Amino acid sequence: MSKIDKLKKRFLSKPKDFTYDELLTLLKGLGYEESNKGKTSGSRVSFIHKETKHIITLHKPHPSNILKAYQVNQILDELIKQELL
Repeated sequence: MSKIDKLKKRFLSKPKDFTYDELLTLLKGLGYEESNKGKTSGSRVSFIHKETKHIITLHKPHPSNILKAYQVNQILDELIKQELL
C-alpha cells in the first residue's frame, strides 16, 4: 500500500488529528498544486487540480497544524464530488 493510499484511508476515516502537512501530501498525490496569492494571502490557501482546474480553498490551521473537523468534512465532500476518493 502506497503512502497516498494510506493517507486516503486515514482521511476517509475522518480523524480528529489530520494535519495540514498530511493534507498537502494527499492533495498533491491526487493532482492538486498549492497556490497562495502572494504575501498578502495570509492564512488562506487554494489547491488547484492540474487537469480539471477544480479549486479547494481553506485557511491554514493555526496555531496548531491540525485541521478542524469541518475542514476535513468539506474537503472530503469536494474530493468525493470530483470522484477522487
